[in-house]
Order: sequence, then structure tokens, then C-alpha cells
Amino acid sequence: MKVKVISILVLNQEKALDFYTNKLGFVKKTDIPLDGDSRWLTVVSKEEQDGPEILLEPGPLHFEPARIYQKALFDAGIPFTQFNVDDVQAEYERLLALGVEFSLPPTPMETVKLAVLNDTCGNNIQLVEML
Repeated sequence: MKVKVISILVLNQEKALDFYTNKLGFVKKTDIPLDGDSRWLTVVSKEEQDGPEILLEPGPLHFEPARIYQKALFDAGIPFTQFNVDDVQAEYERLLALGVEFSLPPTPMETVKLAVLNDTCGNNIQLVEML
């Protein structure tokens, strides 16, 4: 069994694509139009383009329980998911310079250093550096 695709709920796929590619540095992998304005839209790590894909899932727009779940996580400050990075401080500074907002600056916590950012699409995303 392998992880091929994981979903991140987003409120606006175009805005999410812009943020995840132009700010976080992912690369668009798949973009297939679906019914209405929805797309099967995935991004991948620039460093692992054959690795797991992140589906920018417009579920909150079409399924009320998804919208409620996403909003509850965001309002509670709980990250929807996490991405590992080699240097949280360097990523924090790079992203701050691009205008990304953080609810938690780089913070050491036992065996990790982490930071939490707002992806502008309804999610808190945690960046983690293993120490």
C-alpha cells in the first residue's frame, strides 16, 4: 500500500493553486476540469515530483460537513496537515517576505521545531523540522 494522493480542503481552487505553487513552492501535477467550476487539481513537491500528490479539494463548497469541519479546525488553530522542511526558520523568513501570515512562529518542541501558517484557503498548515 502506498500514499498516492492526499486531500487538503480549500475554499477556492485557483487561489489555492497560486498559494501552493507561488508561495510554498509546490508544482502543479494534474489539472482536469470536472462538473461546474471544480477541477481535479493536484500539486507535488518540487523535490519529489513522482511522490505523493496533494489534491486541492473544493469539498467545503459542495459538502456542508466538510465546510464545518474545516472552519472548526481553523478557528481552533489546529493545523489541517503538516509539511516537513529542512529548516523551519529559513522557510519562515522566506514565506514572511512573501507576505504569508503565521499564527505560530518557529518554536522548538522537544524533538521538533514547528511553525503554523495560514494558507489563505481556510487552513492552518504546520511546518515541521525534525531536530
